[in-house]
Amino acid sequence: MRLLGLLLFLFGAATLVLHFVEPGVEQLRWVDSWGEGVAWGIRGGSTGLGLLLLLTGRGKGAKKK
Repeated sequence: MRLLGLLLFLFGAATLVLHFVEPGVEQLRWVDSWGEGVAWGIRGGSTGLGLLLLLTGRGKGAKKK
């Protein structure tokens, strides 16, 4: 779960940063095609969910209690 969380967090953070730095990035244009509110929901949701999974997920070698 930590890997999935890390990937979601990095995706969300990258889309947030690239939105302000280079608004015309072609690969991320699909996020904006859904509309302004949905685009921010995707960015914020993936960042937040990724951070949550990253912080609460167990490592590969962690033992369950």
